[in-house]
Amino acid sequence: MSLLQPKKIKWRKPQRGRMKGKASRRNKVAFGEYGLQALEPCWLTSRQIEAARIAIVREAKKGAKVWIRAFPHKAVTRKPAETRMGKGKGDLDHFVSVVKPGHILFELSGVPEDVAAEAFRKAGHKLPIKTRLVKAEGV
Repeated sequence: MSLLQPKKIKWRKPQRGRMKGKASRRNKVAFGEYGLQALEPCWLTSRQIEAARIAIVREAKKGAKVWIRAFPHKAVTRKPAETRMGKGKGDLDHFVSVVKPGHILFELSGVPEDVAAEAFRKAGHKLPIKTRLVKAEGV
């Protein structure tokens, strides 16, 4: 299983930041016919993205094209268990994608709407947030 992570990062231990407001980018279906839209803010780990991708691919079968619109750019650090406070920031643990409400997480084309709805429903169960199916403006 090859998890998503950046090849190179500018800062090894970034600060946490905030997830305030709605997504102003990546909030429209750009490539496929249907999209899976986030309705809540969260940090999506690369494992969660991969689990949802597998669920979509299994349900959609052949002839479907899947786009992953969330990429885990942000590094998250963690200190070892039972460690006292202080002594600096922990070591890099995993990567996350910062998701705001309205962000399109996955896109799908080449399948009927009912198949896309079922694929996105199953993918939504793998994610820690509420999601919904959205259609491209031309469909």
